[in-house]
Amino acid sequence: MKLLLDTHTFLWIVGDDARLSPAARSAFRNPQNEVLLSIASIWEILVKAALGKLPFPRPAASYLREQIRHTRVEVLPIMLAHVLRLERLPMRHRDPFDRILVAQALEERIPLVSRDRTLSAYGVEILW
Repeated sequence: MKLLLDTHTFLWIVGDDARLSPAARSAFRNPQNEVLLSIASIWEILVKAALGKLPFPRPAASYLREQIRHTRVEVLPIMLAHVLRLERLPMRHRDPFDRILVAQALEERIPLVSRDRTLSAYGVEILW
């Protein structure tokens, strides 16, 4: 099964954070699952790191590159279909990063691994 990680989910995986649910941890570790990380999440992390909201042990870009390689997640690019899907999403959520993740999950027809249950109001399948 393909899975799209929300930004916080990826960070909690690499940080071995106790807030990561057992179901999310199990889905990530299942070798039969193809785990995706959106380029939007990488962008969001770099923006928050630049603003000082996310501390990293070294420059964020090199840290992310290493963690992506280490966790063997696949990077999901933002495609035209993903962006165009945004027009059909109601404005229930104003965070542009969350909105593009929802659009990607809907367009790719895959679950979003996220603690944010409010995103399910868009009709996207949430795994947590």
